[in-house]
Amino acid sequence: MAVTRAQQPVVTTPAPLPVRSRLAHPVLLLTGIVLVALNMRACLAAVSPMVNEIQRTFGLSATAGGLITTVPVLFQGVGAPLTPRLTRRFGVERVVLGAVLLLGTGVLLRVLPSVAALYFGCVVIGVAIAVLNVSMPGLVKREFPDRAATMTGVYSTTMLIGATLAAGTSVPLEHALGGGWRASLGAWSLLALIAAVAWLPQVLRSRQEKTAVAAAVQQSATPIEGIWKSPLAWQISLFMGISSLLVYTLVAWMPTILADHGMDRGQAGLVFAFSNLVQVAGAFLVPLMAGRMTSQRTLAVTMAALNGLGIAMLLVAPVSAAWVSATILGVAQGGSLGLGLAFIVLRTGTAAGAAQLGGMSQAIGYLVAAAGPVGAGALHQLTGGWETTLVLMLVLAVVVGAAGWGAGRNRTL
Repeated sequence: MAVTRAQQPVVTTPAPLPVRSRLAHPVLLLTGIVLVALNMRACLAAVSPMVNEIQRTFGLSATAGGLITTVPVLFQGVGAPLTPRLTRRFGVERVVLGAVLLLGTGVLLRVLPSVAALYFGCVVIGVAIAVLNVSMPGLVKREFPDRAATMTGVYSTTMLIGATLAAGTSVPLEHALGGGWRASLGAWSLLALIAAVAWLPQVLRSRQEKTAVAAAVQQSATPIEGIWKSPLAWQISLFMGISSLLVYTLVAWMPTILADHGMDRGQAGLVFAFSNLVQVAGAFLVPLMAGRMTSQRTLAVTMAALNGLGIAMLLVAPVSAAWVSATILGVAQGGSLGLGLAFIVLRTGTAAGAAQLGGMSQAIGYLVAAAGPVGAGALHQLTGGWETTLVLMLVLAVVVGAAGWGAGRNRTL
């Protein structure tokens, strides 16, 4: 598939206009997007404070307990390539509704009194999130073609807000509901149900429009040829994948790294929570900046450099510079997430193309990211410290910068 300059004039037949909602009220649409996005990280973040209790309940080893958080990430990568086919066959509105309901089902499966149900629920959650991860950029591209980067910032920020709220309220919910970790985790299925109800108007609208726009949908759903051979698509995928690996590695181990260097565990948790909170600012502001730029190369390299700086501070001064490194890493991690999602809508010309690139980039991204926490733990066990892991992460930050330099070019698939 040839990659062309976005501003280069090409003599060709006009591209079809995006197939946009004609009957959906903007407030209903935005409400639905926000509520769906709130679910996309909440059920993952909610389980982290409960892992030790789940291990004690089922008598799981530390490795088996780690799979509770690793399996959903792994299956986000496995499920992502299937989504473009689903959206072409059933329509993005129905696919999103089905994924939200599937997510709620996975949350309930995870709290059943069975180890098999626990892990199967993690698989279902991972697949459901994969479908949403890939569907949402295409939806935003279609519904907000002139403000795609801005809306990407809105829903990426909402995802992180959901994760922050879930991580902060899991333990209070456990106490308030009086049902232990099962009641706390199971309660998040209600958020999925609320999102599904809020999304119903979009499904009903899509059914009413189906006959009127069927031809246009078919035309706009033409897939990008040779996408898996495109250097640009691979650069975007590597930017997302390695950035996600850095994020998930620090999600799994940052509090432990700080505690192992002498910081009180309670304070280490506060530093980590603060870093997650700062991610919200990065996830909102960076896509806004990306949408105003012709080329995002400088922005991508800046995010990689901030990642490297924050990791370097963890390496040389983990305790004394903890709050500073947490701030830098928060901006870098949230900004990298938002920029990676913005690349999907900025580097494609149609909603179908955005969904297809999203499927490829997130399949690669989450398969790569799933190796981060496990690999970091293995290196720590092998070396007895965190220096080797952090040095390797510094090297990967350089690779992210190189991939971002390519992904930020003013090109369109």
